Amino acid sequence: MDHKLKDKIVWITGASSGIGKFLSIEMAKRGAICVVTARRKNILDDLCQQIQNSGGKAYAYVGDVTNLDEIKRVASDIKQEFGKLDLLVANAGNHIFTKPLNFDSSEYMNLMNVNYGGMLYCIEAVMEIFKTQGYGKIVGMASLAGYRGLPKAAAYGASKSAMNHFLESIRFHFERENINVTIVDPGFVKTPLTDKNDFQMPFLVSPERASRIICDSLEKGKKLISFPIPFNWFINFLRIIPYFIYEKLVRYQWKKMKFS
Repeated sequence: MDHKLKDKIVWITGASSGIGKFLSIEMAKRGAICVVTARRKNILDDLCQQIQNSGGKAYAYVGDVTNLDEIKRVASDIKQEFGKLDLLVANAGNHIFTKPLNFDSSEYMNLMNVNYGGMLYCIEAVMEIFKTQGYGKIVGMASLAGYRGLPKAAAYGASKSAMNHFLESIRFHFERENINVTIVDPGFVKTPLTDKNDFQMPFLVSPERASRIICDSLEKGKKLISFPIPFNWFINFLRIIPYFIYEKLVRYQWKKMKFS
């Protein structure tokens, strides 16, 4: 299978800011035809203009990933306009700090609906296209935060953990239909979402560098993309150590934060 991005029709959700925006720019630089989706048309139009001014190709399709009918319409319009769809990047997402002592289940469910539910809706929207044309690729933007429970990240981590689990599982089924699944698990990337964080973020990566890492890895056909390497090693270390050691390490790392 050719994993190069050149001339591929790529649909990127959550493209108005953060990783989605810079990933669209990087993919267009590599020759991909980028279809960008978010809720704000004016921002998408500005992004497309920026890409086109640099010699790339990008087209704006407004849509809300929490609305299944709307997302199915966008997918159908893409197929009708371009005749195919090679790659879905399910990137749209949000982040909130979890304050368990001020418990708000509706807030947590809303986040799950955006991050996890939005990905599910996008996958459902492209499945018939991929099966009909006999191939396709799904890229889910999860997070290293989904690997183990971390303070203030219960709701966000749970949504990303659900994404990781779901994508790992469907891969075994989808590969029979020549539909590839790649999971992206970034650490801290400087975006409007991480700008909300009130603590020092280890190994913070710029969105430009994150986008280059993701694109390089996609073109190599990788099924799991996790970075930056030092933070990835640390989080994976936390996954395999006994619980009492994990708990002590996390308490030490976060002792200066105020939990509420």
